[in-house]
Amino acid sequence: MTAIEQLLRDEWARLLALLVARFRRVDLAEDGLAEAFEAAVRTWPEQGVPSSPAAWLLTTAKRKILDQLRSENVLTRRMPLLIVDAEIAEASQQALEHPSDDLRDERLRLIMLCMHPQLSREAAAALTLRLVLGVSTQDLASLYLVPVPTMAARLTRARRKLAGAHFDMPSPTELPAKVDTITDIVYLAFTSGYAPASGDAVLRVRISGEAIRLAQVIRSLLPAASADLDALLALMLLQHSRRDARVRDGALVLLPEQNRSQWRHDEITEGLAILDGLRDTPPSPFLLQALIAAEHAIAPVSDATNWPRIVRHYNELLTLTDSPVIRLNRAVAVAEADGPTKGLEELEGVSLSGHRLPATRAEFLARSGQTTKAIHAIDAAIALCRNDAERTHLETRRAAWSTT
Repeated sequence: MTAIEQLLRDEWARLLALLVARFRRVDLAEDGLAEAFEAAVRTWPEQGVPSSPAAWLLTTAKRKILDQLRSENVLTRRMPLLIVDAEIAEASQQALEHPSDDLRDERLRLIMLCMHPQLSREAAAALTLRLVLGVSTQDLASLYLVPVPTMAARLTRARRKLAGAHFDMPSPTELPAKVDTITDIVYLAFTSGYAPASGDAVLRVRISGEAIRLAQVIRSLLPAASADLDALLALMLLQHSRRDARVRDGALVLLPEQNRSQWRHDEITEGLAILDGLRDTPPSPFLLQALIAAEHAIAPVSDATNWPRIVRHYNELLTLTDSPVIRLNRAVAVAEADGPTKGLEELEGVSLSGHRLPATRAEFLARSGQTTKAIHAIDAAIALCRNDAERTHLETRRAAWSTT
């Protein structure tokens, strides 16, 4: 990772928060900082990295913003440019060397702004990744499998909706609801990397990794603010730890067939440690899902998985939040604990669009010896599947059953 890439990763949110606090305009702050990074890419390879690179970026961004303000006739032209530049450079250095106690709040303010109620959850997730983590528009387009102009238009619409929005921090009574919204959006970003609806990718680990980084940033700014956020971070770490084993030669590898030596055991350890700190926390949907993920993480081999305990976790989860996806996943756990016939019984009454329900039913039918019915069910799943890699997996399963 180059020095500029490291700065983009580590300093973007801090610098952007300072600029937003100074100029009170997200669009100007974002554009100015992006131009500062572009200037660094052009000049640093020849001139060398400055002694205080973050201050250089902040100074350059402020100059870019002031240039834009001048062009908008917002800033008077009477002050000589050299004096302005000198004041900007000095203020930038002081802001970074002696950060205000309010900088944490400024970064939080930026995050909270992205949670504006006028934004859809999808738009809020993309804008948060853009503003808080500095993920480029091009990378966001790649992550969400849309053309760059489409993503640029989405971000522009989101920024316009924020025009004139208040930059105030929520009150202590409003903060928990805001954190809950943040948690939902982080999980939305994470799951979009593990359930690509279309295209040829089995998973898109970068967006899930960025969602984890976002949760870690928020957690550092709001320690002990939300047990749900801690539980979500544990859940994401445990699930993300298996990413290297999920794909082999471009093909989907199901959990029982994964090579567990390829799992990221440092991330498993971190996730389990977070869960250990939540032992006295009342059960919540994210906590119960994390406990289910932990059962897989601690099993040395697939056959050692404690499926009855996983079923119990799903039973408790259903009492808190009932959904077709949870019932589908619980049916899988029941089939592992008590056999495929019991799994088929649990699928009765489950209604879920997409290919996963008929694909699961097909697996249960095949395992219970009902091959003809299994082929009919998997044909329905193949017809509904829009992800190339998953469809290839289904077709491989169908071919295997056809020869038996």
